[in-house]
Amino acid sequence: MPPRRVVTGRSPEPRRRFAEELRLLRAKKGDSLRRLAEVLGWDASLFGKMENGQTLGSPEVVEALAQHYGTGDLLLTLWELAVGDPAQFLEQYRRYMTLEQEAVSLWHYAVSAPPGLLQTAGYAREALAGGFKGQELDQQVEARIGRRKLLEGYDAPPFRAILSEAVLRTRLCASQEWREQLEYLAEAAECPNITLHVLLFSAGPHGLMNTPTMFLRLPDGRTVAYTENDDRGELIEENGRVEDLQRRYDAMRDLALRPAESRKFIIRMLEEVPCEPST
Repeated sequence: MPPRRVVTGRSPEPRRRFAEELRLLRAKKGDSLRRLAEVLGWDASLFGKMENGQTLGSPEVVEALAQHYGTGDLLLTLWELAVGDPAQFLEQYRRYMTLEQEAVSLWHYAVSAPPGLLQTAGYAREALAGGFKGQELDQQVEARIGRRKLLEGYDAPPFRAILSEAVLRTRLCASQEWREQLEYLAEAAECPNITLHVLLFSAGPHGLMNTPTMFLRLPDGRTVAYTENDDRGELIEENGRVEDLQRRYDAMRDLALRPAESRKFIIRMLEEVPCEPST
């Protein structure tokens, strides 16, 4: 078989391709980073980090760049591919992340941390700082926050999460970051496709005491589960094991607060967060 002909010579890896396209477009237009900042209103360092692959930027920034360069939907399409690319996640999570993007509905049980799909950037950064530093930390935070896009839009899949009371009592070191995380959970609880339950300590022992668990219902009707600990995760596809975990999950949901009561509990936890002194 003859070797495959290279069509563009550009990277097939979505994050790198997006950064390459930004550099090429700016070079073609003859803009400096400083000029780009003056025209679009964002800091020049942000555009530099985007072109170096350190960050993907927000959709608002990408849309402004697309209008500036006259690329139509091209840049936003490349940005969406980069945000959703499972290759940015650690190897052990990649298959789960691929299936997560395909899921038609999702369920989660959170033991001590908010579900990744509902974490703020501040929470993700503090949670990930023990294993990553510098640019790698920035990329992992951005990858985690990028997952939230899955739950946005008119066609977002339904998402149900049971939060152990420990999730709402295990605070971040920075009070303001913790406040923002609780505010985000309270706001998420009002989204039509998101249902949150709080499982109080008083509910007692249950079948998933120390096992963060996710369930994904896939387009072909199958449901897969994913369990994890601090070191690694396991994707479970065998029907019998998945059904057993689902029975435990359903039993926990019966013990949890109803959604309206759960939101009130989150707000009560928010009111207990000390305000940082103004400077």
